[in-house]
Amino acid sequence: MNIDEINEELAVMQLSDSFFPTGLYATSNGLEFLFSNNEIKGIDDIKNMIKVNIEQQIGPSDCVALSNAYTNAENNDFQKIIQVDEIAFIMKPIREIRKASVNSGIQLVKCVSEFVKDDQILNNFQKAIKNKKIHGTFPVSFAICCNALKIRKEKSLTMLLYGFTVSIIGAALRLGLIQHLEGQKILHEIKPIIIQTLKNNSNKSIFDMWQFAPQFDIIQMSHEKMDSKMFIT
Repeated sequence: MNIDEINEELAVMQLSDSFFPTGLYATSNGLEFLFSNNEIKGIDDIKNMIKVNIEQQIGPSDCVALSNAYTNAENNDFQKIIQVDEIAFIMKPIREIRKASVNSGIQLVKCVSEFVKDDQILNNFQKAIKNKKIHGTFPVSFAICCNALKIRKEKSLTMLLYGFTVSIIGAALRLGLIQHLEGQKILHEIKPIIIQTLKNNSNKSIFDMWQFAPQFDIIQMSHEKMDSKMFIT
């Protein structure tokens, strides 16, 4: 029995659990707007929405940011972590998406700092957030926290994409678009997309970051202007 591997698995389960208070449960990534306008019908539309977001936004942007931030944390290069965070912040053109990413990232760091006290990079990162020297975007904060908890980079990237997928499926469930069994079916069918996205984006330079999904940018902006909504974005 390898104690280090067990500790890593327990940390993975802790951060991946919807019980962990990062605020991601309050996001729908524009799904609510599509639902309110009757533009999304069921399981196939939801799966396609997740696929496009992973392949065109989360993968080439957040995954690359996480990967680089994690490597810089391992190398104890805090200035490069700040650079990654700044680029990740700029890469989010929608104000509400940007704000949600920062709020979730700050909350994640705050929570992990409550029980991890001896990681210097995490401590410096939290101080930089408090002093407004860094934004604390979610993928960068996630990288810092995973490194502090000794979760390997590959698993950290998988958790990021898994968490995004679950947040959309959870929103669809609460909106009444699908049932629980259909949600599990979507999650299973998205696995090959997650794997391929990891292969494509896990070793890219921070200067190779990109995202291009203009239709979803418009959807997210439209959601922001809704008079009444269940989700923040």
